[in-house]
Amino acid sequence: MSQQQVLITGANRGIGYEFARQYAEQGHKVIAVCRNNSKQLTELDVEIIEGIDVTKASDLLRLSETLGDKKIDVLINNAGLLHKDELGELDAGNIRAQFEVNALAPLRVTEALLPNLKNGSKVALITSRMGSIGDNGSGSRYGYRMSKAALNAAGKSLALDLKDKGISVVLLHPGFVQTEMVNHAGDIPPETAAERLMQRIEELNLDTTGQFFHSNGESLPW
Repeated sequence: MSQQQVLITGANRGIGYEFARQYAEQGHKVIAVCRNNSKQLTELDVEIIEGIDVTKASDLLRLSETLGDKKIDVLINNAGLLHKDELGELDAGNIRAQFEVNALAPLRVTEALLPNLKNGSKVALITSRMGSIGDNGSGSRYGYRMSKAALNAAGKSLALDLKDKGISVVLLHPGFVQTEMVNHAGDIPPETAAERLMQRIEELNLDTTGQFFHSNGESLPW
């Protein structure tokens, strides 16, 4: 595989950190974007752009200016937010925050970095099967489910809008991953999730653009 330039949001911990570590180990150039840096991230041989809040237009402008004319082969919109929204205890502010981070931010990041994408570039949106309406068998988690469903809708439109530019888009569910987001209650470690997701990104092309996959390769319902 030829060397690629990979940009990852939310790269300071969890799956984002594992993306950065594994892509760097494979010899790719990694641009790790995060709001708050981490010790483990600084120990990697990657370029770090910190202090970026993906919900703020001014920070996205600074990210774009920092990148300049660098071309991105793989853009991974990974930053996410989860609150436990239960009926009877809903917090509209928490729900809005999840929409800002999970749905609007990936779309805004992709738009801001369009000048850095090229024919052959790939955009991965880290979503969740909790955003699947067809797969919802347990209810609750209103803000997370709603925001990820919105992200899925945005990803499908991005795939259609970017296809003529030769840019492919994929929506990826990592699995139930042992990260801080779920208090490490998952059933697979972040390194396994990232490895599987990277395989899905490698397989992505214009013929499969706009689809929704589990990290294990299973196609998921909308």
